[in-house]
Amino acid sequence: MEKQKYAKICKILLWVLIAISVAVLIWGSLTGFEANDGAATDVLFYWAYAVLAIALIAVICVGLVVRAKTDVKSLASIGIILVGACVLFGVAYLLASGAPAIGYSGAVPPTASELKMTDTILNLAYIVGACAILSIIAAEVVMAIRNKK
Repeated sequence: MEKQKYAKICKILLWVLIAISVAVLIWGSLTGFEANDGAATDVLFYWAYAVLAIALIAVICVGLVVRAKTDVKSLASIGIILVGACVLFGVAYLLASGAPAIGYSGAVPPTASELKMTDTILNLAYIVGACAILSIIAAEVVMAIRNKK
C-alpha cells in the first residue's frame, strides 16, 4: 500500500518536472534564446541546474534511507563512494588550468574562477569518459578469459 503511494507521488512529480521543462523550452524558443541578453538561455541553464540538484539529492537521500533500512553496515560504502567522488573532483580541479579562452569574442570576458570551473568540468568529463571506456574494455577482456576455460 505504501509503495503504491510512493510510486504515485514519484510519477506525479516526474510529470510536473517534465511539464516545467517543456514549458521553459517552449518559452525560450518563442522568445528567442539570444533575445533579451540571453534571458531564456539563463533560465534554461538554471532549470537544468535545479533538475540536476533534485536528482542528486533524490539519489543520495533515497540511497541513504533504503540502505539504512536494509543494512546499516552498507552505509559505509556510500561514504566511500562520496569520498571517491570528492577526490575525483579534486583531481579534476587540480588539473584545470583556468587559461583564458582563445578566440572569445563576447562582450564580457569570463572571470578566472569561471574559467577554472569550466576546465574542471571538462577534465571531469574526460576522466569519467576514459574510465567508462576502460571499464568496457576490461569487462570484455575478463569475459573473454572466463569463456576460454
